[in-house]
Amino acid sequence: MDWLHMPPLAALRAFSAFAEAGNVVQAGAALNVSHAAISQQLRALEGHLGASLLDRSGRALELTADGARLARALQLGFDAIEAAVREISAAGAARPLHVTCTPMFAAHWLMPRLAEFQAAHPEIDLVLDPRGEIVELKQGGIDLAIRYGDGSWPGMEARMLLQSPMVVIAADSLLRGRKVVAPEELLELPWLEELGTTEASRWLQSRGVTDSLRGPRTLLPGNLLMQAVRSGQGVAVAVQAFVAEDLQAGRLCALFTEGEGRGYYVVTRAGVLRPETRKFSAWLSRHAKG
Repeated sequence: MDWLHMPPLAALRAFSAFAEAGNVVQAGAALNVSHAAISQQLRALEGHLGASLLDRSGRALELTADGARLARALQLGFDAIEAAVREISAAGAARPLHVTCTPMFAAHWLMPRLAEFQAAHPEIDLVLDPRGEIVELKQGGIDLAIRYGDGSWPGMEARMLLQSPMVVIAADSLLRGRKVVAPEELLELPWLEELGTTEASRWLQSRGVTDSLRGPRTLLPGNLLMQAVRSGQGVAVAVQAFVAEDLQAGRLCALFTEGEGRGYYVVTRAGVLRPETRKFSAWLSRHAKG
């Protein structure tokens, strides 16, 4: 395709709209421009081609033989473009919106609010994929992820949703009055971790603790983790926002708190997003502010 010598698309659209409508007024209405703009584009197209596309000798504009030939070609081309656009749009709208997040976030923040989104957008089918590990976002796969961290995921667009530090928590029934001063003192205690994560070892390493856990380590789904912590079955690392009521009520103790600049982020691929993804992202933002 010799794009450099092709007429401007705006002129071709104006000519095709005129050929379909039969006059410049209706063509302008179809393209949401003035009839004067249509006339200007028609003359520009004739100048570009060096040929008369319209017969202006009568009271109304008529297509010349060259004009009729171009009109037929443009109709075929624009019809094919329209069909392809409709097929692509329909395929995207038919595919469910795929969202991934941690089970903890799903249970404590998303699920109590999700019915409102579904009521506002019944046309959007949603697949919610709660898992602890980070999932790669690929074209035609997962549309949006809600991740905890500092917002640094190369190649991704990340926007803060819920800012909250991490806390190391335990129940009094586990500590039994024990005062924990240094992270090393936690190595003897049992630890609880959400499936798909390594929060205990990562947190200990961040505090310079290189020894392995000597107490038992239990992996379990995020929706069961807090129940186990409250019953005194182990120490866990959690997001402060999700245990604030337990801390205030004294059901749990915050042994260590850190990561003030961290939180949950809405993460998407860079580039154009599906309309469904934009709607869900905007809904998340409204709820985070509220």
